[in-house]
Amino acid sequence: MQRRRPGKSRSGRQLTTLAALAALALAVGMATAATPAAGEPHPARPGARAPAVRGADISFTLQEEAAGSVFSDGHGPRPVERILADHGANAVRLRIWVNPPAGYSDEAAALALARRAKRAGMQVLVDLHYSDFWADPSKQVTPTIWQGQDLPTLAATVRAYTRGIVRDFAAQRTPIDMIQIGNEVIGGMLWPVGQVFLPDGTQHFPEFATLLKAGIAGAHEGNPRGHRLRTVIHIDRGGDNGGSRFFFDHILAEGVDFDVIGESFYPFFHGPTSALAANLNDLATRYGKDIMVVETAYPWTLANGDQLGNFVTGVDQLPDPYPPTPTGQAAFLEALRSVLAAVPGGHGAGFFDWEPEWIPGVGWEPGAGNPNDNLTMFDFNGHALPALAAFRR
Repeated sequence: MQRRRPGKSRSGRQLTTLAALAALALAVGMATAATPAAGEPHPARPGARAPAVRGADISFTLQEEAAGSVFSDGHGPRPVERILADHGANAVRLRIWVNPPAGYSDEAAALALARRAKRAGMQVLVDLHYSDFWADPSKQVTPTIWQGQDLPTLAATVRAYTRGIVRDFAAQRTPIDMIQIGNEVIGGMLWPVGQVFLPDGTQHFPEFATLLKAGIAGAHEGNPRGHRLRTVIHIDRGGDNGGSRFFFDHILAEGVDFDVIGESFYPFFHGPTSALAANLNDLATRYGKDIMVVETAYPWTLANGDQLGNFVTGVDQLPDPYPPTPTGQAAFLEALRSVLAAVPGGHGAGFFDWEPEWIPGVGWEPGAGNPNDNLTMFDFNGHALPALAAFRR
């Protein structure tokens, strides 16, 4: 387990050349109002148009509730999706692992949360990891029951699995609105068959593209007639234009037909918001596709809510002038909204805050602690923070 980001490790390095990308691809990894204290920036005032998609990944919600966590925003305890929706959020992101540890992000959990989200008037983005547990740039482990399959067989498995997931959501009248074909797939997925960069220095984009195409085909086959479903390809290079262009140039050259570019952007891993702006502006102009920041977060404190060390522990990790305070966190998210509003062609489609409800009490793996508890939109006791204003319409 890497201490930087257990289960979802990251790298903030800029990969601007083919050699650098190949060398590093296997090693990188995972409200109530408040008055600003002296010296703290106030959140930007409303003005720019709101992103079309304003959402959050709430995949730990059922586990938090089972652990006894309670969430409120000044109107008494309420389900987290209701609080988010009342503050303007219009989408949730839900991950699905194939055969995870008990209680962790399986299809049944995602189906239950999708029902709740749709009742709250929200769209659903499903994040298929195609793995039994965390999949990210440092690891893309093929599910145990799929291991040993050759490329044609694995592609057929991915297609059928994806088709089945999409049909299951439609069958309970909560059709999927957006679907990720893999999670942070900068180095491929379903290793070793779909691994792009091998230890011998060779690159295997065609094999990876075959699996992406299979997932996309399965998603469309399972989608109900007349329902709009957008496919997302997600990498972790929000502040890295060279790495992003290298990746999307290659998969588009392989004929992968998808709708939305998904990026992760954590400033403490990926650099300042100015780097995100430069990257998104270039990608929108270069590819003419909508772009979403499907994962982001910022600290509201440097305190630690449990026994496991956090991803962010010092101000030296923060490249932007937003302090790790409730109002500093809110100011960062206002800056993110401004970046998205300025993307050329209106292609800054939106953002998802990553696990704003993951407060102390649920571990990143069974028996472990939570390295994310100071990046949430609720304090350690489940009380809403000013950052929820970022979801406003």
